[in-house]
Amino acid sequence: MRAGQAASRRVSVSKRDVSMVPSVSAVANCVAFVLKGYPRLSETFIAQEILALERRGLEILIVSLRHPTDRTTHPVHQLIRSALLYLPEYLYQEPRRVWRGWLRSRRRSGYRTARRAWFADLQRDPTPNRMRRFGQALVLAAELPENVNHLHAHFLHTPASVARYAALIMGLSWTVSAHAKDIWTIPVWEKRAKLAEADWVVTCTEAGRSHLASLAPRHNKVALCYHGLDLERFPAAPPRWKGSDGSDPEHPVVLLSVGRLVVKKGYEDLLAALALLSPDLEWRFVHIGGGALRNALLHQAARFGLSHKIEWRGALAQPDVLASYRRADLFVLASKVVKDGDRDGLPNVLIEAQSQRLVCVATDVSGIPELIENEVTGVLVPPNDPVELSQAISALIRDPARRAAMGAAGERRVRDNFAMRSGIDVLAMRFGLLPANRQAISLDDASQPRQDTHRTGEYAVLHVSGFPSRGVLAPQHSGK
Repeated sequence: MRAGQAASRRVSVSKRDVSMVPSVSAVANCVAFVLKGYPRLSETFIAQEILALERRGLEILIVSLRHPTDRTTHPVHQLIRSALLYLPEYLYQEPRRVWRGWLRSRRRSGYRTARRAWFADLQRDPTPNRMRRFGQALVLAAELPENVNHLHAHFLHTPASVARYAALIMGLSWTVSAHAKDIWTIPVWEKRAKLAEADWVVTCTEAGRSHLASLAPRHNKVALCYHGLDLERFPAAPPRWKGSDGSDPEHPVVLLSVGRLVVKKGYEDLLAALALLSPDLEWRFVHIGGGALRNALLHQAARFGLSHKIEWRGALAQPDVLASYRRADLFVLASKVVKDGDRDGLPNVLIEAQSQRLVCVATDVSGIPELIENEVTGVLVPPNDPVELSQAISALIRDPARRAAMGAAGERRVRDNFAMRSGIDVLAMRFGLLPANRQAISLDDASQPRQDTHRTGEYAVLHVSGFPSRGVLAPQHSGK
């Protein structure tokens, strides 16, 4: 009997059976978390949430609509023990699996209700993406272990669509965490439908909460739940030296930004702002993150004559990002709202940077003013304004004492008001967990990668190389 196509090419499996591997079906109740992709370097906030809820006693099955594309992972991913089920990324790649999903799902009493809901959506959104989501929902409903009694989606767009259709087929409850792009880019009719059917909704900014609450059948159906920061993984930074004022070529002021190279992050505006800095200032800029705009931004930097001052480091694991925060003098993020409405929520990199006593210059977009108090814990400027952004950067480059004072104030605010535990308490209560034991999460708990299998009924729990104590549920095909 061979593992089916659901097992990614990235999954390595040995023939040894390990009885110590926790079986998903052995637990009385389990929540399936439906994610767009897993693991992802840019979604550490989801990984820290899953780990914290595991430590609170919640049994989780991670359902991923896509296979991973990042070449590395964060240490927090190594600690997660939840089993993992990859759905067909594209239906044509696994037609037999989709066919079996339809054959099984159509026998369920909720199938007709789900099909009607999907068809109504398809009439308003006649796209291949809409068809793919229903196919993924058929597979999910057919392959979901019997002990899963609830679905929870991260993101209100495609993951929530799959969770909604599958929940209708199975007769299960479902909920959703909304974030940023998913709130602002899907049509109002779709938001209203999902808000009406979900048991509850949480989102990570007050800006997002108020918008969704205005569309929900009950105002209190949508709750604010900041991701916050796992302070165990971001301990206080060691003392910083007083810093340069931009006048010494031997000690340039280090500007840092962490974020995907996509339009809403505003890196075109940031490069334009850097080009406006006075020639007498000594600085260098470090960027961490990947994205589709990388080549275009490299060319833009070359046109401005900035290439020799910029280091593009690409995507890095969290320990390297943390070290970069501690070496930098100033953090900059120029987020903006793009034409289709996409925007940031409350970028977690700002919280991370402030936790390391690093002063931030950012734009007053979406939930960012909920974190940064202008001229107290950082500096806010209007979006799409390279001139004001450049002036704010220049002023802080020249004033290390001001950087230090606002950096310290920002750290206090993060540690007092944006610790992860508050948000996890909200989620734990909604998932019906017992009060927290407040056990700290330590990266020392991570063990060495291993490769095993453990059978659970018609599934095999495949252990992914590099992901200890976590299974991948792959349906077992008989070859018929």
